[in-house]
Amino acid sequence: MRENKSYFGKFGGQFIPETAMFAVEELEKAANEILNTKEFTDEFEYLLKEYVGRPTPLYHAKNLSSHYGHEIYLKREDLNHTGAHKINNALGQTLLAKKMGKKKVIAETGAGQHGVATATAAALLGLECDVYMGEVDAKRQELNKFRMKLLGANVVEITDGLKTLKEATTAAIQAWVNEIESVFYVIGSVVGPHPYPKIIKHFQSIIGKETKSQLNEKNIKADYIIACVGGGSNALGIFSEFIDDESVNLIGVEAGGLGIDTKYHAATISKGRPGILHGMKTIVLQDDYGRILPVHSISAGLDYPGIGPEHAHLSEIKRVLYKAVTDDDAINALKLLTLKEGIIPAIESSHALAYLEKLCPTLDKKSTIVVNVSGRGDKDMDTVMNYKKGTIYG
Repeated sequence: MRENKSYFGKFGGQFIPETAMFAVEELEKAANEILNTKEFTDEFEYLLKEYVGRPTPLYHAKNLSSHYGHEIYLKREDLNHTGAHKINNALGQTLLAKKMGKKKVIAETGAGQHGVATATAAALLGLECDVYMGEVDAKRQELNKFRMKLLGANVVEITDGLKTLKEATTAAIQAWVNEIESVFYVIGSVVGPHPYPKIIKHFQSIIGKETKSQLNEKNIKADYIIACVGGGSNALGIFSEFIDDESVNLIGVEAGGLGIDTKYHAATISKGRPGILHGMKTIVLQDDYGRILPVHSISAGLDYPGIGPEHAHLSEIKRVLYKAVTDDDAINALKLLTLKEGIIPAIESSHALAYLEKLCPTLDKKSTIVVNVSGRGDKDMDTVMNYKKGTIYG
């Protein structure tokens, strides 16, 4: 039986309307013909180095290491241009769109980082840009909304449903289907119909390649690699080079919200089951009738009721361990890193950092742990200031 390349185990596929098949087939053909050419690779790598500022450091957090009693290294994706890992993928896809002759890109965004990154890439490469954002997310990420507009993007606020990332993604897909021949949909995470998850992993794998090289340069062996997981692109980016090395423990940290035993969380793998969402078969938070459940997280970038299909597969084969931490855990981790290292991480990244609190006391020997700091916390200052009426400062 021939392997179906659109799947990761039993997850993935193309669960999309017939009207969208033209676009994904066109994208797959273009990706196969363009992505690995010397011309595209050279241009993309030039932009990553000279424009984005790669490679990002692998920083030995000595104060945090002393605090936990283990060697903690931080992959500093927060130092990228635009402030997060999102630019790696947005720039890659927008460059591909231009090579395909598209005049306009569209994107969905939750925390605003993917929207900003796509608007940035579109401005650089001379393409029009529409960004779809839930009204709730737009309000808690006013700064990023303004940045997108300043970059020339048209920000479309979505008022349906919970007015967050799921609704923004649904609206972006509909807009894409309506203008399918002239528009390129820049998906922000390793989700959606094939070939999107593989293309996005391709662009984000630079994180893992750099991390592996930097560890080798320092003559260090990582015992654990930890990353936050919403859709899962930063996690898959850093995990990609280590999946085949089973001596490295890989941990994805989901948004536990107010607790995974409440209904206020976005812990998809912890509490979900197989289903169809946004063109893919994956693990989904849904009720007994297959209806998508509402989700909650203090992090606008993690409140998504699904997960990338490769993550669903990696969980099923037990190659990656998926855990959840609460809003409180994430805020405490943000505060700790800020006080110990003078680095203010994004609330998304703080979920990964928060898992150190749970992991480190269980380790019986001194270990080396790499945490992917997927973004910086500038965008989250209003949320942090207002969290429980400022008790973080109490």
